[in-house]
Amino acid sequence: MDNQNFSRAARREQNDRNKEPSRGPKPPKPPRKRKKIWRWILMIILIIFVVGGIVFARALHNIHKSVDSMQRSANITKARDVKQVMKDGKPFSVLVLGTDTGALQRDRTGLTDSMMLVTINPKTKTTTMMSIPRDIMMAISGAENTFPQKLNAAFPIAGVGSAMMTLQNYLNVPIDFYVLANMGGLEKMIDQVGGVKVASPLTFTYTPEADTTPETYKFVKGQEQFQYAKDGKNFKSFATMNGNAALSFSRMRYDDPQGDYGRQLRQRLVLKAMLKKSASPSTLFNSKFMASISKNVETDMNYNEMLNAVKKYMPATKNQVSDYLHGVGDMYDGVSYQMVPESEKQRVTNKLRQSLSLPEKKTGTQFGSTVPPLSYGVAETNLNTINETLDSQK
Repeated sequence: MDNQNFSRAARREQNDRNKEPSRGPKPPKPPRKRKKIWRWILMIILIIFVVGGIVFARALHNIHKSVDSMQRSANITKARDVKQVMKDGKPFSVLVLGTDTGALQRDRTGLTDSMMLVTINPKTKTTTMMSIPRDIMMAISGAENTFPQKLNAAFPIAGVGSAMMTLQNYLNVPIDFYVLANMGGLEKMIDQVGGVKVASPLTFTYTPEADTTPETYKFVKGQEQFQYAKDGKNFKSFATMNGNAALSFSRMRYDDPQGDYGRQLRQRLVLKAMLKKSASPSTLFNSKFMASISKNVETDMNYNEMLNAVKKYMPATKNQVSDYLHGVGDMYDGVSYQMVPESEKQRVTNKLRQSLSLPEKKTGTQFGSTVPPLSYGVAETNLNTINETLDSQK
């Protein structure tokens, strides 16, 4: 019995041993190829980030350097805290002044023949461009004793800050920044972005330098395509304007039935096309483009404000609204001026304040500043053109 029990126990033990997995030597582990591959991938990614970071840092350095070289204070007390406005991402305004004096100098030279008050609203994603007639009769802020003057004389007489304050007082709209651009330098900037496409609002032929060269442009109403002949005879067709073509298109004045207002419209069209073309990181980080800007533009916007504008306000450049302040022609002492009726001023004030998300207010002063007592008669005479009388000059 004992032997039988022992045999059964032995057999059960033997069976259990047969069920256990073999405990022989372990097979060799496969080579660690995957870990090596991932190490290489991580190294490549790291290199890309390092190199990309260096390139990005150098690009930012170039932008910073370019912005620093074109920054110049307006030397005025702003109507509101523009730093806080930008920090909060609220709508802001820029007075764009265009002068045509060759290379932009860092002193007051030349009249500002192009003037545009631009507002940028990130909430509505809209940029409003309001052209301002250069010939409006003004009492220039800080130089009132020179009354009467045209608005475009404010810059050479008393500086860009005076131009800002005069127009700000005239419309009762806060002007946060200014940009002074050499319109001749616009040619180089447009070339740097590869040209622009603009549909002409009218048909006209223009010879930019009729006294020195026969080169001629032909533009057709409603068409982007235009013709150009260096010799004035053998014309070729183009669809994209280079800098010279865009400048010629925007400069023509005397053959436009709308006169200076027509020229302002064409300038806005070129600037709108330029905004769309330049509002991209590839353009903003282009050292040649930034160099061309720094030589031909001056502004009181600093580097951080400009970088903030690029980050927060860029979408607002996609939807653009154009308008202009419409005046009435006036002659005084053999000089032509523009007088703007209060109703028209109020319309423009309302539109600009709305674009800045500001409450409605009454439009500004009649002449942008106080008229000297000895010139009251001159002011009254010219106000008669628009059936108005001189307000109290307190």
